[in-house]
Amino acid sequence: MRIGITCYPTYGGSGIVATELGLELAARGHDVHFITYANPIRLDTGAENIHYHEVEVSSYPLFQYPPYCLALASRMAEVADAYELDLLHVHYAIPHSISALLAQQMLAPRRRLPFITTLHGTDITLVGVDPSYFPITKFSMERSDGITTISEYMRGRTREVFSIANPIRVIRNFVNCRLYKPPAAPCAGEPKLLHVSNFRPVKRVLDCVRILARVRREIPVHLLMAGDGPERVPAERLARELGMSPHVTFLGKQDHVERLFPQARILLMPSELEAFGLAALEAMACGVIPVATNCGGVPELINPGVDGFLEPVGDVESHASRILEVLRDEAKYSAMSQAARQKAETLFDTTKVIPEYEAYYEEILRG
Repeated sequence: MRIGITCYPTYGGSGIVATELGLELAARGHDVHFITYANPIRLDTGAENIHYHEVEVSSYPLFQYPPYCLALASRMAEVADAYELDLLHVHYAIPHSISALLAQQMLAPRRRLPFITTLHGTDITLVGVDPSYFPITKFSMERSDGITTISEYMRGRTREVFSIANPIRVIRNFVNCRLYKPPAAPCAGEPKLLHVSNFRPVKRVLDCVRILARVRREIPVHLLMAGDGPERVPAERLARELGMSPHVTFLGKQDHVERLFPQARILLMPSELEAFGLAALEAMACGVIPVATNCGGVPELINPGVDGFLEPVGDVESHASRILEVLRDEAKYSAMSQAARQKAETLFDTTKVIPEYEAYYEEILRG
């Protein structure tokens, strides 16, 4: 198939999933065309059947805000026509699904161009429910030829908030278990805790520093903080205030987190809300135990006490207690680590999930 993919080319989960999906589809022989304003962060391959088409937005004095949605629609139609794309797959509803709808209508006199919208989380739970965007978000979903989302939680929320009658297919996030894998040998030195996010307030980054301080009262550990965003400076300030600066390393944005996860023993994911929890899945594939919050779609991934932990949002003490529990009991840690890896391999590996997308594409193409 010839597939056009549009996403936000940033460090957020939707862009990462879209990019990884494109790479996996290309590895299976499909012709993949990324259409967006910048090269996606994980798109670092030289494969012949992966293409990147930049969307350029002209700036005129008349425009207070550059009309990216229109420029994207024009580029989608142009690429689809030039490369005879079979379908468009857009990730994150706003504004990508509206742009895809416009591109579809531009080509309608000559050919059919179906598009699929994948909902990832905040496009529904935050942006989509904003009164400014609610009507057009609902409209774009209703006009999509297919809708997928990453968890049963997201399917339920979408139906509840938008009263969407269209079928919504759940295709969960995935991980390449040949790339994300446990280290060959245990890492030396203090046990490392890891947090990976875009450092938005919903990720509760400051809780990671508080958890570190609580754990270090009893055992020595070091915290790695990968990512960047508005909560980084407050987190650095809190680390200084709590005397934790020597015990936390802020790594900034990381393009190859598959090299980072195996250095850690515990993943901290104290988010207020997660539609799925991609970082937890990537950690589990590396045998790293996630200590996460019981929210959103995370319970669909983690079996508490078996392959990770689910604790109340904001309960620093319970998060710290779980970390201490497994770091003090090597046998329990080993059993949970192996269970986490096994779940990633058997349920969420690319070999299990990507065929679901391929089958869905074929279903949509059949009309």
